[in-house]
Amino acid sequence: MAEGLDTGLCTVFLESLPITGASISVFSGLAPETTVCASNRVSARIDELQFDLGEGPRWTALERRRPVLLPDVRAGSHAAWPVFAKAIRDLDVSALFVFPLVLGAMDIGVAELYCSDPGPLSAADHSTALQLADAATWQLLRELLTLAPADGTDAPQDGSPLSRREVHQATGMVLAQTGASATDALLLLRAHAFSQGRTVREVARDVVARTLDFTPPDGVTRRP
Repeated sequence: MAEGLDTGLCTVFLESLPITGASISVFSGLAPETTVCASNRVSARIDELQFDLGEGPRWTALERRRPVLLPDVRAGSHAAWPVFAKAIRDLDVSALFVFPLVLGAMDIGVAELYCSDPGPLSAADHSTALQLADAATWQLLRELLTLAPADGTDAPQDGSPLSRREVHQATGMVLAQTGASATDALLLLRAHAFSQGRTVREVARDVVARTLDFTPPDGVTRRP
């Protein structure tokens, strides 16, 4: 959760809509990918799963720049993100509604809303969600623009369920070790985490602690 950003945004969604939980993340180039808020552990886990796996409805919403509405997320195989679809079955989530936070050509982030019971948003609730997403986009943009370069780029203190401080640090270390791009360095972390059945954050801690090193033994840059 970036320091200086408004963490009350999730509460506004919860108080205005018939949902069980909400999370908001920013993806703007003004700050590294980070979680602004998550209303509960399930919301935080939905966010973390998609970050770790690099797949899920949030990425579809960001790519298409329009909401992804899943009134029964347990139905269907979800061919675009099968691993996430399988993983979310372990959570008390039946409906998932993802709203991209966009402004003109700028992609600011995403708001993810879930319900424990299946069912669509009513027309009125969908309209309210769009209005709240628009308001959140403007608020986050204003706050991101006022952050100094050293502010808001670190996650909360280590150990927080929303913390990605070590992930960003480990990505830089893997980049230096392999000579890969930042994108490929993160993919290496994700691939290693998936193969070991761990979270990216757990693997990142090992990299930062220098108990895990991605330096190729032959000096040849690795690719995921």
